[in-house]
Amino acid sequence: MDNKIVLTGIKPTGTPHLGNYIGALKSLIKCAETNKTFVFIADLHALNLIKDASKIRQYSYEIAGMLIALGLNLENAVLFRQSDVNAVYQLSNLLMNVTPKGLMNRAHSYKAIVEKNTESGIDIDSGVNMGLYTYPVLMAADILLYNSDIVPVGADQKQHVEFARDIAGYFNNTYGEIFKMPEPVIGEDNGIIPGLDGRKMSKSYDNTIPLFAPENELKKKIMRIITDSKTPEEPKNPDESTIFQLYTHFANEAETAEFRKMFTDGGMGYGTAKTILFEKINSSLAKAREKYEYLMNNKAEIDTILQKGAEQASVVADKTIKHVKKVMLG
Repeated sequence: MDNKIVLTGIKPTGTPHLGNYIGALKSLIKCAETNKTFVFIADLHALNLIKDASKIRQYSYEIAGMLIALGLNLENAVLFRQSDVNAVYQLSNLLMNVTPKGLMNRAHSYKAIVEKNTESGIDIDSGVNMGLYTYPVLMAADILLYNSDIVPVGADQKQHVEFARDIAGYFNNTYGEIFKMPEPVIGEDNGIIPGLDGRKMSKSYDNTIPLFAPENELKKKIMRIITDSKTPEEPKNPDESTIFQLYTHFANEAETAEFRKMFTDGGMGYGTAKTILFEKINSSLAKAREKYEYLMNNKAEIDTILQKGAEQASVVADKTIKHVKKVMLG
């Protein structure tokens, strides 16, 4: 990925949790160390889920503060709010004119609602607004606007990049070779990150551990992790333990091997295991959490960084939209 332009967006639809960090954010921080990276807070994409502007604004601050606190390299990374770049509205609208309706019909999010409505015996488009239906076009505008080479995505989001390539192809076939063909890069498989109840850590399950929860809250959350009924004396299977699985993402190989042995040998209760997990996560995130708390109490500093990022992103975006308008409108 060296010397490639990388783009990624994060939707401000909730407080970031450990699953977000392990599943995507660690690799994003690492990627931005060596690659030109556009990181946008996808507030326009959040509008279909959240109708409260104050929540979108708060979650946007939380995401920005989190990335800065984790050490996002702002020499390589351009961090900005999606809505602060005017060209994205323009490009999204212009791309509508080359995007077939049939492509939108195949979008996973739209198909899922249609199938649910069909099963319920109601109008297939019930609950569908044009923001949701044309979501892939706005996503394509995000990707194409910054001449992205690489778009890191989860396996379930690969279609977004494929659609962006399709739309770029329709455009290029009509107006000439204007857009690059971005490539999806599926992130490292960290498996399913378990939540407090053992299911996938997800806001929809209400089983998350906030990434920068205060120390006392973090401890309370970890102590709530559901376990089986084995006594302290009994050996335990670490591969079936939420405690052990979370520990592996913060510990080195030697620490992980030692903790595994404590599970398999027996003699360790789950209360002790949870305390060990808490101490490892707390020490790993303490410095970043302190920085995050400072930023959340000094949001003007976040605003300055986001504004600078929007200005940098707009330089690239305005050049792209100028070219697109010229070939489309003369």
